[in-house]
This record gives sequence, structure tokens and C-alpha cells, in this order.
Amino acid sequence: MKVLIADKTHLKYADIICETIAESAQVRGTGIARRTPEYIATKMENGNAVIALDGNVFAGFCYIEKWGHGKYVANSGLIVHPDYRGVGLAKKIKHKVFEHSKNKFPDAKIFSITTGLAVMKMNSDLGYKPVTFSELTDDPTFWDGCQTCKNYDVLTRTNRKMCLCTGMLYDSKVNGSKEKIKIKEKVFNRLKHIKETMFLKKDKK
Repeated sequence: MKVLIADKTHLKYADIICETIAESAQVRGTGIARRTPEYIATKMENGNAVIALDGNVFAGFCYIEKWGHGKYVANSGLIVHPDYRGVGLAKKIKHKVFEHSKNKFPDAKIFSITTGLAVMKMNSDLGYKPVTFSELTDDPTFWDGCQTCKNYDVLTRTNRKMCLCTGMLYDSKVNGSKEKIKIKEKVFNRLKHIKETMFLKKDKK
């Protein structure tokens, strides 16, 4: 199983990706913003997608959307084919697209809106925090993309303040500083351990 950054060589999978996303939403009875094969193909051509393949067989997918002139990016459309569920593939795809987003858009805030508890757990593990919709992009094009979701009326009735989805945000400026502190603490503790070990050996001599 390979989890790769998608490119033009993967355009042939666009149809099955859209079909799998739509079928999954129907089975779960949850709302989802539909995307066309052409839209998915554009993401692949621009290097803004991650695909999982078992040989030449489609297994999973997720793509990146850029909003607010690059101030925000969203990891959207996470899907695993039914034949490959239950083996941790969604988590691998999520990690891959998350790292790709940070590398390609280092100054952007990464966000996600979802009704799935499993996705919320994965987001939380990556450092996302639950936020109100007001902290996400105000780009109208993003919210217009929700029109194909069956819960869109909830979003419009609340003036885009809330819906059945939970908004989650990763801010590299906030999380990045915390990660640096943790790294420094690990290095310090490691050096401290080495020093203590050296002194113990010296005392024994």
C-alpha cells in the first residue's frame, strides 16, 4: 500500500474517487459537499491531493483547498474505499495530507469541518483545536461549496455561524512554538541523561 502526493498520472481515478465519496455519504446518512471528477482532477494536477493505492487499485484519497488568498487551507474529501477500511489507512492519508499542507503552505492556518467522530479524533491528535465557524475562512466560495450538502439549510439559517459539522483549526504559529518547546525539552532531557550517565560511570571508576 502506497500513500502518495497525487499528480497527472492519477487522473484516471477521479471518477471512482467521486463515486466513493458520494456512496459513503449516502450510506452514513451524513451531509457532504459533492465534487466533480473535473474538480478532483484539478487538485491532482496542481499537486494538492494525496492518494492511496494498492498496486494500481484505488484505496483512499484526500485533497487540499486554498482559501482567503492563502491565509487558510482545508484538508477535505477524506475517503477510504470500503475494501480498505478498518486497517488504519484513513489515519495514514490524513497524516500525509497534513504534512504536505504544512510544507506547501507554511504560513497558512489549516482547518477542517466534519461530522465524523473518527476524523475529529485524527484532527485532535494532529494538534487541531475545535473552533467556531467565525475563526475559519470567511471566503464565500468555500461556504458556497456546501450547497450540495443536505444540511445546507442549517448553515444558512444560522448565517454561517454553525451547522452539524464541527470546525477544527491548526495554527502553525501557535502549534509550531509549542512543538519547538517540546523538542528543546527532549534535547535538554537527553543531554541531562547523558551527563548523569557519564558521572555515574566516572564515580564507579
